This record gives sequence, C-alpha cells and structure tokens, in this order.
Amino acid sequence: MYPRRRFTIPLKGGRSLVLGEWTLVMGIINVTPDSFSDGGRLLDPQAAIDAGIRMVEDGADLLDVGGESTRPGAQPTPEDEEKRRILPVIEGLAARVQVPISVDTYKASTADAALSAGASLVNDVSGLRYEPDLAAVVARHGVPIVLMHTRGRSRDMYAQAVYSEVVDEVLDEVRESMAFAAGAGIPREHMLVDPGLGFAKEAPHSFEVLARLHQFAELGRPIVIGPSRKTFLTKVMVRRDGDAGARDWATSAAVTAAVLYGAHIVRVHAVRELVEAVRVADEIRKYHRDA
Repeated sequence: MYPRRRFTIPLKGGRSLVLGEWTLVMGIINVTPDSFSDGGRLLDPQAAIDAGIRMVEDGADLLDVGGESTRPGAQPTPEDEEKRRILPVIEGLAARVQVPISVDTYKASTADAALSAGASLVNDVSGLRYEPDLAAVVARHGVPIVLMHTRGRSRDMYAQAVYSEVVDEVLDEVRESMAFAAGAGIPREHMLVDPGLGFAKEAPHSFEVLARLHQFAELGRPIVIGPSRKTFLTKVMVRRDGDAGARDWATSAAVTAAVLYGAHIVRVHAVRELVEAVRVADEIRKYHRDA
C-alpha cells in the first residue's frame, strides 16, 4: 500500500478534477472498426453516445473518446476520418452528461476540433512525440493533458521494447515529455502521466511497471493507468481464448493493484464491473495502517 498525493486539476469553464481522495474511473469509448477490444461495436455515433451515457450511469467519472486504434500493428487513421468518427460523439455526450470528456488523440488538428466540440482534456498516447504541435493546441485551450509513455509507432512498438531497467527508463522518458510540454507553454498543474502498460513493453515489462507504479509518484503529477483487457494479461491467464471481454477478471486484479499502488485514474472498458473493484480497493486504502 502506498500513499497517494491529492491534486486539483483545472478544467474549462471553471470546473476542476479533484484527484487522490478516491480513484476516478475513466470509461473507454472506441469509435473505431479495428479496436482490439470492441472494434466496430460503437461506430454508429448514437450507439457510442448511448454507451457513454450508460457508463456514467454505471459510475464513470470521466469518458475517453478515441477514433484511432493504437493496438500493436494498427495503421494510422487520416485526421479527417478520425474527426468524422469522434466529433458527433463528443458533441452528443457533452450535451447529455456532466462528467469531463477526454479525447484520445495525438493529432493537433483533431484535438483542436474535439476541444471546441466539448472535450475537456487530451489523452496523448505518444507523450507529445508523434505530433509535437499538439502541445501548442493544449496550451492555447488551457486544458489538461495525459502524457503517456510509448516508443515508436503501433506497427513497430514491440521492436523497441528493449530496456536495461524498464521503470527508470520509462520515468526518464516521461520526464522528457513533461519538459517538452512545459517548454510549449503547458503549465505543470495541467499534466497527468501514464506509464503506458502494453505500449512498447513486453508482458514482463508491463507487470514490473505495474508492481512499481508507486515510483511514478516521483514525477509529482497524477497517475493514470490503463490495464484494461491488454494482451499482457493473457500471459498469466488460464483461459486465453475468447474475445477481449474475457479479460475483465484479469483486468480487475490489475486495476486493484493499480489503486493500491497509487493510481489516481484507471481507464477501463467494463465500467459497471470495474467500478466495484475500484471501490473495494479504495475502501482497503482507507483502513490501511503502516505496520
């Protein structure tokens, strides 16, 4: 069990995110035909909006809308197509739910349009390495950004999963992203960090990062983590067949560990089920006393 610092993250319109009192749950909405988890299921904008509303009813504190799959081997999506997929969903959700909406993109133009459509923060899987111009968009809108760790692109990320000391190297590379963000005018208090489980990491790397998640508190920023239905979980699962939804039990264990090790926000697909796991883990945190 590790301590968790409290933060207040400013959002547009005078709102804010209070982090650290309990763990927030971010519901994932993939508006893509090729997502590893639920590709094609939410391509219809109304279906995606309805799914987001159900997530909020089930306990989601934030929603994360993405229009490009970043699974290993995925091909980039043209920005016009990405916007066509996500903008109606963000607009529809912004009119129907009160929770903050995150746009999962690394493209500056897409982020700009999404923030104008009602998104409140940006979730960049590249940590500003794919499109550095995204930093200027985030700074201009005055919104928070999640800086995730990865190496390379989806097509070659595993080729770059070579580490002498995975946690130290990931920490150093996230610090580089934070420094770049600051240089582009993004205030430190607008930054959140994500170690990128499954991105440019073999299964042992992801498990080690998760087991040492508390060390990311060194960065002095809130920790976001996304173990949900990731392939690394299957390395220890007894039943590895079936669709990605069969990984929700394994996801529950990873999410619980993340909460106990200091995560502030967990990204999940199965909100209804994982909210319960998060609440139990938070209750355990509440009663923990150092020996």
